[in-house]
Amino acid sequence: MADKLIKIVVPTAVVAAFLLIWHAAASFYPEELFPRPLNIGLAIIELVNAGRLWSDIGISLFRLGIAYSAAVCCAVPLGILLGRCPLCLRGIDPLVQLIRPISPIAWFPLAVLWFGIGNAPAIFIIFIASFFPVLMATIGAIRTIPQSYYKVSRNFGAKPSLVFISIIIPAAFPGIMTGLHIALGTAWIHLVAGEMLGADSGLGFLIIDARNFLRTDLIMAGMILVGLLGLILNSLITLAEHVINRRWGKSGVPS
Repeated sequence: MADKLIKIVVPTAVVAAFLLIWHAAASFYPEELFPRPLNIGLAIIELVNAGRLWSDIGISLFRLGIAYSAAVCCAVPLGILLGRCPLCLRGIDPLVQLIRPISPIAWFPLAVLWFGIGNAPAIFIIFIASFFPVLMATIGAIRTIPQSYYKVSRNFGAKPSLVFISIIIPAAFPGIMTGLHIALGTAWIHLVAGEMLGADSGLGFLIIDARNFLRTDLIMAGMILVGLLGLILNSLITLAEHVINRRWGKSGVPS
C-alpha cells in the first residue's frame, strides 16, 4: 500500500513543482510571449469548444496507427529472416546502413512532391522513422538467441514451426519490444514534424497554424497534448509487453 501511495504522490509532487516553476518563470514575461499554465488550460478548453481538438488528435493517431503498424509488419518478418540468414544479412546490410542514417526529416521535400499535402506524406515519414529501429532491434534479438536452444530443439525433434513459435519468438521478444518502444517514440516525434510541413490537419498542423496567428498559448497547448499522448502511447505498449510476458510465464508487473 505504501509503495502504491509513493508511486502516486511522488510523480504528482514533481508535476506540481514543475507547474509552480513554470508559473514563476512566466511571470517575468508578457503573457503573449510566455503563457502561464492556466492560459494553456484555457487554450485547451477553447480547442474543445471549437470542436477541433478531438478531430486533430484522431487524425494524428490514425496516421500513426497506419504507418507504425505497416512498419512493424514489414520490419519484424524481415528482421527475423535476416537474423536467421547470415548470407541474406551480408547482402542487404550495406543498403540498410546506407539508408538508415538518413534522417526522416530529409525525406520531407520528396514526400510532399510524391504524395502532395495530406495523410500520405505524414504516413510515409512515420513509416521511415519506425521501420529501421524495429528492423535493427529484431535482427539483433534473433542473432543473440543462444545456439543451445536450437540444439535442444533438434534433439527433441521439434518441427521448424514449433521452433519458431516456442523458441525464436519468445527468446527474441524482449529485444524486439525494445525496438518497438524506440520506434514508437521516433514515429510520434516525426509525426508532429511531418504534420507541420506536409499536412493540413493534426496536432503538428495545429501548432504551426497557431504560430501563424501568434497564439503562443495554443502552441504550448499543442506541445503539452503531444507530450501527454506520447506518455499514454508508451504506457499502452508497456502494458501490452507485460501482458504478453505474463502469458509466457515471464515475470514483470507494470510499474
